[in-house]
Amino acid sequence: MARYFDVHPQNPQRRAIAQVVDLLRDDGLIAYPTDSCFALGCRIGNQEGMERIRTIRKLDHRHHFTLVCQDFAQLGQFVHIDNAVFRAIKASTPGAYTFILPATKEVPRRLLHAKKKTVGVRIPDHVVTQELLGELGEPILSSTLLLPDSGEPLTQGWEIKEELDHVLDAVIDSGDCGVEPTTVIDFSAGEAEVVRHGAGDPSRFE
Repeated sequence: MARYFDVHPQNPQRRAIAQVVDLLRDDGLIAYPTDSCFALGCRIGNQEGMERIRTIRKLDHRHHFTLVCQDFAQLGQFVHIDNAVFRAIKASTPGAYTFILPATKEVPRRLLHAKKKTVGVRIPDHVVTQELLGELGEPILSSTLLLPDSGEPLTQGWEIKEELDHVLDAVIDSGDCGVEPTTVIDFSAGEAEVVRHGAGDPSRFE
């Protein structure tokens, strides 16, 4: 049964954030809000958590997982990024964008795209997510909470609790969340390629 945390969207209760991070450190799987929509998340080293995400979403091994990072210092540990790409990404973050980039050796092989050796990264503009990342001290391995055969992501914390109570360890509810996943920009070949139109304005990359 998933624990339910009602968290203030602007002034998150420190005790609640600490309890959720404890669950993550104990290899728990959580549903949490971002600046685009709800996401499923676990620690990078939590292989079982990653497989639980795959099962919930019925994902194949071509799926790009995302490392949700607190800031550029953290992001830079996990992806290779040159000056031109850095400037383009810097101008759009924090925000509702996911960037696909070549991964460093800090990223476990199982998280990489099988052929490209890339991984998705993002820096969200969301108070609760930033508090979680600050307390955890590392990125959260994440995927949009979009259930199979569903046209839109779940947007209400209570709805997620009801639907996924048996497969999650915690649900964080901080009010309304968006229905659009992030805009995805692939920089793996050096040039920007918009591979998914979403919550972030794609025009600056087209």
